[in-house]
Amino acid sequence: MAYTLLIAEKPQAASKIADALADTKPVKENISGIPYYRLTHNNKEIVVVCAVGHLYNLAQKEGKKWTYPIFDIEWKESASINKNSAFTKKYLTVIKKMAKEADAYVVCCDYDQEGSVIGMNVIKYACKQKDAARMKFSTLTKAELVKAFETKSPTLDWGQANAGETRHYLDYYWGINTSRALTSAIKASGMFKVMSTGRVQGPSLKLIVDREKEIKAFKPVPFWQIELIGDVKEGEVDSWHKKDKFWDKKQADTSYTNAKDCKTAVVDKAEKKQFKQAPPIPFDLTSLQMESYRCFRISPKDTLAVAQQLYLAGVISYPRTSSQQLPEVIGFSKIMDALTKQNNYKELVTSLLKKGTLKPNNGKKTDAAHPAIYPTGIFPKDLDPRKRKLYDLIVKRFLATFSDPALRETMTIDINANNELFIAKGTRTVEKGWHVYYTPYVKLEEQQLPAVNKGDSVTVKKVQLHNKETQPPKRYTPASIIKELERKNLGTKATRSQIIETLFNRGYARGKVIEATELGIRTAEALEKSCPKILDEKLTRHFEDEMQDIVDGKEKEGKVLSEAKDVLMKVLTEFKQKEKEIGMILRDANIRTIKDEKEIGVCPVCKEGKLTIKKGKTGYYGSCTAYPECKTIFSMPSGVTIKETKEVCEECSFPIITVVRRRRTQKLCVNPKCPSKHIQGEAGEEAAKIENGELKKQCPKCKKGTLVLRSSIYGKFYGCSSYPKCKNTQAIENGKKEEKP
Repeated sequence: MAYTLLIAEKPQAASKIADALADTKPVKENISGIPYYRLTHNNKEIVVVCAVGHLYNLAQKEGKKWTYPIFDIEWKESASINKNSAFTKKYLTVIKKMAKEADAYVVCCDYDQEGSVIGMNVIKYACKQKDAARMKFSTLTKAELVKAFETKSPTLDWGQANAGETRHYLDYYWGINTSRALTSAIKASGMFKVMSTGRVQGPSLKLIVDREKEIKAFKPVPFWQIELIGDVKEGEVDSWHKKDKFWDKKQADTSYTNAKDCKTAVVDKAEKKQFKQAPPIPFDLTSLQMESYRCFRISPKDTLAVAQQLYLAGVISYPRTSSQQLPEVIGFSKIMDALTKQNNYKELVTSLLKKGTLKPNNGKKTDAAHPAIYPTGIFPKDLDPRKRKLYDLIVKRFLATFSDPALRETMTIDINANNELFIAKGTRTVEKGWHVYYTPYVKLEEQQLPAVNKGDSVTVKKVQLHNKETQPPKRYTPASIIKELERKNLGTKATRSQIIETLFNRGYARGKVIEATELGIRTAEALEKSCPKILDEKLTRHFEDEMQDIVDGKEKEGKVLSEAKDVLMKVLTEFKQKEKEIGMILRDANIRTIKDEKEIGVCPVCKEGKLTIKKGKTGYYGSCTAYPECKTIFSMPSGVTIKETKEVCEECSFPIITVVRRRRTQKLCVNPKCPSKHIQGEAGEEAAKIENGELKKQCPKCKKGTLVLRSSIYGKFYGCSSYPKCKNTQAIENGKKEEKP
């Protein structure tokens, strides 16, 4: 029997769509463990199948690998290109099988360029069709999915699909050719390392490198500030000289001396000004990523991943949106009513509904495909800590956008001390307004100054001259670099975090506060010198604009790709002429980067060598570069990422490192014998007896060996004397010694 075939982007989405459309309960079936669903909707047969993201990817048609330039590429099954995508083959098999008996096809993938490309390729290559109907939805709620099916477009959104395909071609052309050029260059220098750059990756690297160069070239300029602390009737007031920064030391000294000699100052002016602080605007993806990083230190990449999971669970709307606007059509009252059934938000929503009219404080940015991010009202189940945090942030942001402005008051006090004018400022919240709904994510300084009037006396307690100097520009954080890429229109809302991740994976950048490595700096320098168009953000932005023109029907895919080939050919021809020169620069930079990553600090024993991470037969260890003169050596943990902090332990002067194991980050002193790791109390007394042989305890695991005291970077622990036959270890509770009266 013929049926309509619905193609979803992910298994979870397929399940939600089937449940929403089924007249009764859908029948879940499977082929080789891959699920699909049979159902009837308005007495018509429907089968819902799912992809798992991209089932097709671009690949070189033929020819040798590592050669360039190449433009002869085609869509191939992902499983045939990359063995890590082998699992996709089963999903594609199910789609192909179910497509044979279908007489109508509907793409239900995410409504954006990526989803459109996924759906287009499945229709074209798996279903052997030229076109299909298209569902458009922003949430996986029953009502919206039913409406999306009933009002589906009779054709694919060819603007989105063609623009998305163009992006894939451009990224492949640019990425494969420039990356192969860099790899070929370093190979020509006698070293092999897979290098990479790309259409957006290159300009992104340049941003980070340029900031690093600014920091390194920065020369601090001294300045001085004068602080006056005094007492008034109602309390203490802290004020600063009206001039703020003194760039001339003589002027600073003169003003400081005048103020210092004053015993009683006078209030010249005291005024209060109130202002309304507007509620926050709804979340688009970038603002959600930035707020998530500010509040929870969750990286932009992880924020997107968690938000996607919440979307697939049906509890929030589609997160890959540029919109900061919530349209009335989403049903404000309906969502609010649903949220009242969640205990965490019942009181807040009930209070908000008393306003009567619900109108959000919409932002300026729009997105033709999706509204701003909002909660659907569906009750979330089994949320892990990260999902719970992000869900709470999204719900409270949603509620806050409908609230009243907060009323804030700034008080300014002008204090005259021997004709030197000092100013004290403090701002406090008078009426909380939207703060109530966005707690605990409101981060505002509350400083209330004491009540004073013009002419009041101020008893001068302290006048201090502060010696300061200008600071270099701050390095990008994972959130601020995403914001900068968006501002410059580089990449897309969905790809920016992955681009930054690639820079880290390739060794071009490191650190929570993003620092360009020597390899990143020299790579950017080599490219800027030899073929600057690889790093040209204007060129990247030009193609972004052209892809939007494709979406809008103003430009053709073929013309854009033809232009890209012409530009690339000129770039690569220029590169080839300087390949060996570039290769030597990259080789030296790579060697230096590897050395930097292995060094964790100065040896505190000999004061001359560097403590370096090395790999031995039994794992990683640290030793001094001055060996054999200095025999400092210690074991290092395995299965972790170790990073230098440039900090030293206050107890033993050994370097402190950052150890990253999965998602857990821990700072540790590398010295296993550090006094800070000494075991105290009764546990310490027992450990000392075991170490001295005064006490023997049987190994609880093998029953043959005895427990012995061992040391590691994490501190002391018990291990079995029969190691390595028995690998039992036992933590020691570090009891504190009782203080004697």
